[in-house]
Amino acid sequence: MQTIDEPRLEADSQYRYEYLAEFIGFGPDDVALIQRSAQHLGPRIPQLVEQTYQKLLAYDATARHFVPKQSGFDGPQPAGLQELTAEHPQIRFRKDHLNRYFMQLIGRAFDPKMVLYLDMVGKIHTPKAGNEQIDVPLVQMNALMGVISDVLLTSISDWPLEPAVALQTIRAFNKLLWIQNDFVNRHYQQAKP
Repeated sequence: MQTIDEPRLEADSQYRYEYLAEFIGFGPDDVALIQRSAQHLGPRIPQLVEQTYQKLLAYDATARHFVPKQSGFDGPQPAGLQELTAEHPQIRFRKDHLNRYFMQLIGRAFDPKMVLYLDMVGKIHTPKAGNEQIDVPLVQMNALMGVISDVLLTSISDWPLEPAVALQTIRAFNKLLWIQNDFVNRHYQQAKP
């Protein structure tokens, strides 16, 4: 039986990643499958981003988080939900971020910098990243991760892959998305008294 330093899991993102990856079974073969999927996923990313944002903008509980000024965006801010459309400049800006997220998954080495990136993806949706106006509730982040998982895994099932390779690729992305979801959830935990 392995001994895990549980307090370190909360303080050291690399240690946390390594623990999760080992526990879930996310290893070099999974990374290779994800990186090899670039030829299939790359051209489909715009469609996946559109599907994700179609869902996000269909509910006021998720769409309302795109009304406040987004960090790094200098264009016109929507006055309210009624102005928020899939083509609003601030939504296009956010779509670009999701596009880059997918590109990061398939194009980066899974090294300590990638671990920091996965952790920041969770943190930037909370005031902990510096923008007090961005405070997306955990339920909405879980909804987002569920949609991303669904559109991505559905897409993979349509790729021209041998069934065994398709299953392995789906499993690899599924493991990665569970790790990502943990790196989202960790920023919502309250400190224990």
